[in-house]
Amino acid sequence: MTLTDAYDVRDPELPGTLLAAERDALIPLLRSRPDADFALRTACPGWTVRDVLAHCGSALLRVVENRFERGVYSPESNDRDIAERADWPVSRIVDELEHGMTEAGPLIAKAGGVLDMIAVGEWVHAGDVREAFGEPGAYGGDRLAYALPLLARISREKDHVPLHADLDDRDEPLRFGGAPGDRPPARYLGDAATLIRLYSGRPLVGTRYELAGAGEKELNLFG
Repeated sequence: MTLTDAYDVRDPELPGTLLAAERDALIPLLRSRPDADFALRTACPGWTVRDVLAHCGSALLRVVENRFERGVYSPESNDRDIAERADWPVSRIVDELEHGMTEAGPLIAKAGGVLDMIAVGEWVHAGDVREAFGEPGAYGGDRLAYALPLLARISREKDHVPLHADLDDRDEPLRFGGAPGDRPPARYLGDAATLIRLYSGRPLVGTRYELAGAGEKELNLFG
């Protein structure tokens, strides 16, 4: 079985592993920054670092508390969650996020796959925060080893645009998206962090890559 084939098999522990690894890297960084840094703008339109973290913490709390009312995770729902935390001190927002990143993994594992994308989204938002802070490794680093297989499998489950990715920083090509069918797989050549930017609709300024057979916007899995 190749690495790409292995990505087709769901590892229920992988989302929680990604969350825990990101927690151990992100939370100390957040606690080391002055409150003023949480007002910095991020790649998410209209959202500051504080807003991103409030959204991340509330999204995970919904998993922990099993609160999935109609319209959950819609733009309107996300804005309400952020507004509810507008008066919180930064330390409380970070505490909630740490709690969620610790407790949500086992519950995501038991959900059968329908919540796996939440773990990927949390990791991408951690990249948004790093980029806003000017920290290296946004959308990259050691956690790619967990994020890439999750993203590859989710993209296939969603029958997304088929893509063959030759990554500069990975030994083996990866397959994303659904079966090729009548459409030949698109091809990507570049680093993994830039591929994450494409799949999450993040800014591509300063990146270098080749993409043939698909448009940039077609790859965006986050809407």
